[in-house]
Amino acid sequence: MRKQRTYVCIDMKSFYASVECAERGISPFETNLVVADPTRGNGAITLAISPKMKTLGVKNRCRIYDIPKNIDYIVAMPRMSLYIKYCADIFDIYLDYFSPDDIHQYSIDEAFIDITDYLAIYKMDAKTLAKKIINEIAERTHIPATCGIGSNLYLAKIALDITAKHSKDHIGILDEESFKATLWDHKPLTDFWNIAHGISTRLAKYGILTMRDIANAPEELLYREFGRPAKLIIDHANGRESCTIADIKKYKSKSKSISNSQILFSDYTTDKAHIVLQEMALAGCQRLIKEHVIASNVGIFVGYSKNIMPTTGGTIKMPNSTNLYSVVREYVERIFKQTTYANVPIRQLGISFSGLADESAEGYDLFTDVEALERERKLEHAVLDIKAKFGKNAMVRGIDLEEGATQMIRNKLIGGHNGE
Repeated sequence: MRKQRTYVCIDMKSFYASVECAERGISPFETNLVVADPTRGNGAITLAISPKMKTLGVKNRCRIYDIPKNIDYIVAMPRMSLYIKYCADIFDIYLDYFSPDDIHQYSIDEAFIDITDYLAIYKMDAKTLAKKIINEIAERTHIPATCGIGSNLYLAKIALDITAKHSKDHIGILDEESFKATLWDHKPLTDFWNIAHGISTRLAKYGILTMRDIANAPEELLYREFGRPAKLIIDHANGRESCTIADIKKYKSKSKSISNSQILFSDYTTDKAHIVLQEMALAGCQRLIKEHVIASNVGIFVGYSKNIMPTTGGTIKMPNSTNLYSVVREYVERIFKQTTYANVPIRQLGISFSGLADESAEGYDLFTDVEALERERKLEHAVLDIKAKFGKNAMVRGIDLEEGATQMIRNKLIGGHNGE
């Protein structure tokens, strides 16, 4: 039988906004501050808002124009490199207490830690140890944190997301018994980790509105509706979770594809969108070359302004697997020309490469100029070496200088946002 384990899930409160407040020497609980790119206009999405603004009823991830006009606030330009540095500093604090084998960095502002074997070492109970870590984060980085403590990873996350919000010390604690006693009838279901609106809506048509309802529902109904994922929904409804941090560390992704997408800065014409898609195809091929893999399929999708048309695109299987832009370009253009609505403003583009294999498995037909392909690949490797040494914009293609091109701008971003 598995030993009972104890997990904490620590979350940095309004992380980006709290970092910006820390840099200015002001309190996020007393300051109205939003993190957003003002150059994108009033429609720009706020990446974070300070806790003080939340008390005024402002919703996180709202658009600038949604903020009431009577609220005065500071607008902070996103600085992703700075947030990554703070994340690393906080991770260093975890390492002062725990082995990296017991830490799972779930996102830039959230981490799971298996503290089971450390309670005896530090002669503390879970809540005392959690408070010590949170206080040290506040002292060393000036970033406020909240925490969930659970007997499994799921309950630690739910204790953070729901229970901690109603606790004076911002620490929530759950085991299977207390989960059922306090949250089995909690609404809405979307407050629970991994219950999205789509799942909630599908459950509601059967009158299933709470975790208690899920736990008491006929399993065959849930499996018929959701298939294999029904097991996870049923386990979570009962407060169960078999996955451990050790399991996460051992996991090897079976994914055989890479993809990239972007929301354009404004509505683009078909011709301008075509330029950006070419840039994306080139960047994708360079990534394949860097990772020494080839793709057998390439696909695109095109999203239109204000959803006035349904998304278009498709995937095509190439005769020979490759990672060279000179080959891939032909198939990307073919899909784009055959599927894209003409004269309809475009706002989103995506590209994907699938059927990946090691480049040593590359095959050719009788008409392939192998020497030309090898020269192209060597040239791309040289370009990648220069970019690695001097920056992504140290060498650009002519296409990157055309009107509407976005790659040079995106090379300065991290996660799609300002990286400075």
